[in-house]
Amino acid sequence: MIDIETLDRDKLCQLFDHTFLKAYAKRADFEKLCTEAKQYHFKMVAINSYPVPLCKKLLEGTDIHVGAAISFPLGQTSIETKCFETKKAIEEGADEIDYVLNVGKLKDGDLQYIEEEMKAITDICHQNNILVKVIFENCYLSKEEIKQAALIAKKVKPDFIKTSTGFGTSGATVEDVKLMKETVGEEVKVKAAGGIRDWDTCKKMLEAGAERIGTSASIEILKGFLNERESR
Repeated sequence: MIDIETLDRDKLCQLFDHTFLKAYAKRADFEKLCTEAKQYHFKMVAINSYPVPLCKKLLEGTDIHVGAAISFPLGQTSIETKCFETKKAIEEGADEIDYVLNVGKLKDGDLQYIEEEMKAITDICHQNNILVKVIFENCYLSKEEIKQAALIAKKVKPDFIKTSTGFGTSGATVEDVKLMKETVGEEVKVKAAGGIRDWDTCKKMLEAGAERIGTSASIEILKGFLNERESR
């Protein structure tokens, strides 16, 4: 759990996956994303898999991770396809992988498939010393389905389970973060993403148990945090 009171500027920035996942992303957008990540020392840039080589080069000589989103944002590709995309992203320089699980299979109750998919991708990542996060897309799931997926994660042990892509009907909620964290305990960490655009919302996610924040509003959140600290 993150201790809010001991957070300083750099500790907070190291919780952010600084994000740009739009279909219309241009080279200039990735250059801006990486420049901001270097300026503020964010933990990671979150991008689709295609621009991984570009961002890896832009961040050369830094400790900032390049994170590739796999089967994004729908998760509706086969396990084999997800594994191929994961391997390719790692070969091209990805330090972290965020993949979208097959929501339809989870809703069908095919938990064996979800476990097989999660294990296949987690194994590839961990064999390459790469962090892996499993995106649930909670807006389409019941609380029981969220819990079922989290229990599988507790068994398989990816590094993180993640609330949302940011492209669904809604994003992270405090209630869902609490449920996910209570289910996995200390075995797996939780990443909150989707709709987190200010420090107040970010703080609530951290208090609920999130240990990584995915957002395109990292700078705005940081400003809110610094303003709060200055006003004390």
